[in-house]
Amino acid sequence: MNYISKDGDHGVTGGGAVQSALEDVASGRLYQKVAHELAERISQGEYPVGTRLPAERKLAERFNVSRPTIREAIIALELVGCVEVKSGSGVYVTSSGSSEALAGAVLDVGAFEILEARLVFESEIAAVAAKAITDEELEDLKVALHSMEVENAQDEVSENADEIFHNIIAKATHNEAMISVCKHLWSMRNQSNVSASILDKVRQAGSRPRIEEHRAILDALVARDPEAARAAMKEHLSRVADQLLESTEAQAIEEAKKSVSRERERFAMVR
Repeated sequence: MNYISKDGDHGVTGGGAVQSALEDVASGRLYQKVAHELAERISQGEYPVGTRLPAERKLAERFNVSRPTIREAIIALELVGCVEVKSGSGVYVTSSGSSEALAGAVLDVGAFEILEARLVFESEIAAVAAKAITDEELEDLKVALHSMEVENAQDEVSENADEIFHNIIAKATHNEAMISVCKHLWSMRNQSNVSASILDKVRQAGSRPRIEEHRAILDALVARDPEAARAAMKEHLSRVADQLLESTEAQAIEEAKKSVSRERERFAMVR
């Protein structure tokens, strides 16, 4: 079953980000559709309990979607107990429940979708803020940036300062609608189980908010340059998206390597 071309799926860094976001709204969240379809195939016995699902690449080809979409769908299934992700081995079916079991989990928004929305909205918010920001708000941003540096140096990862930094920029627009949009996007990011699961994996891989990118945004706001602020925010969020993709991809590759290593050991024992 085909849903959308891979070129159009979660185009977070391309010029068609707005169009892609609108298409996602019109067609429903893509990873949810994939999760429902996989749950149906599990309940119909195509993937019996105890069996391993096809590899991520194979599933992406089968559904004609990107691999990040497959990852989000798998996480949704994992959250309701349909599958279990075994490190270095693969994804195994643990329950034959129907797709109705996903009813609660699919209300979550995926991390890649949230990032795509942030790229569209926060880039423009930064441009508007550059024209309206006060000296006091600029000082607040400098304090938030310093707090971010302190948090990055700590062993326990916290992104409180990162969230505060972005919401100060929204506040600096002095536009209640823009402030509300930014708060809502961060609320979804923090409350979505699917998003939280992916972000947790990224943190475990050592990801931290990038100080130099936030400083570039601040510099553009200090200069009160809307174009530079828009470009700096877009560059920052595009790099966050790339980091998210790279981290989840690296984990998938590492798991595949572990699986191959175990198979080699098995064959070495019987030779």
